[in-house]
Amino acid sequence: MRIVVLAGGIGGARFLRGLLKAAPDAEITVVGNTGDDIHLFGLKVCPDLDTVMYTLGGGINEEQGWGRADETFHVKAELAAYGVGPGWFGLGDRDFATHIVRTQMLAAGYPLSAVTEALCDRWKPGVRLLPMSDDRVETHVAVDVDGERKAVHFQEYWVRLRASVDAHAIVPVGAEQAKPAPGVLEAIAEADVVLFPPSNPVVSIGTILAVPGIREAIADAGVPVVGLSPIVGGAPVRGMADKVLAAVGVEATAAAVAAHYGSGLLDGWLVDTVDAAAAAEVEGAGIRCRAVPLMMTDLDATAAMAREALALAEEVRG
Repeated sequence: MRIVVLAGGIGGARFLRGLLKAAPDAEITVVGNTGDDIHLFGLKVCPDLDTVMYTLGGGINEEQGWGRADETFHVKAELAAYGVGPGWFGLGDRDFATHIVRTQMLAAGYPLSAVTEALCDRWKPGVRLLPMSDDRVETHVAVDVDGERKAVHFQEYWVRLRASVDAHAIVPVGAEQAKPAPGVLEAIAEADVVLFPPSNPVVSIGTILAVPGIREAIADAGVPVVGLSPIVGGAPVRGMADKVLAAVGVEATAAAVAAHYGSGLLDGWLVDTVDAAAAAEVEGAGIRCRAVPLMMTDLDATAAMAREALALAEEVRG
């Protein structure tokens, strides 16, 4: 079985770990969000790609869900001593090495897709990890700060401001001009199923779909497309997805997120058992819906979620 998964950071990475257990013989291609990418201290940082790579490769800080295990922060402290910022983005010493290697390879002329493949040679994540695009795309958020509306990088909104102010617009800068990375469209065309894990539907999966050609390729692939709701009981399972959903006029409910993707894209949608009453609304919109436990409390629970998604795909396939 060939599976394509669109993934953001923590939620996508943890779901993938369960998928690998649920379908150990599957050929899994992960299209990773690069809209969260940011340049810091002269280095190219790809948070979502690295979170997938570290999580599946056994190097993730399990408690945080991001960054490296057994991390130290001596470089960050020294930069602060020199008065060099930003201090709000905590790169650790081990993590710095990844960004240094990536930046050196990009400067040498290698595209991001080739760099990602080279980094994965070390981590052996068990999936083929592709950036959504080799082109630069950065998600910006329009906010009001000190009475003035301004656009800030998504990382500043999410990490420094902690989504404490309203987001008025979400803009994936550069997405309209970007092209899918090599292998992305081919993987979708050859897939037996496409999965949307419980990643942020606006700034993770939504940003991937904003790259011209990707949404169309998924819609035209002729294979089941199944998503898992990141909203449980009217609230995001993790993070502050409700803030960015509000910015695009979408309610923070499992049914509303399904409608946001649309029946032209989604064939199946899993909601948590607490949202079982929403299944009828989702099915009324033309999307097959089932209520199952969606809390990734441990690997077994996550693998069960993945099996339910694959079972729904087979049901849709008929």
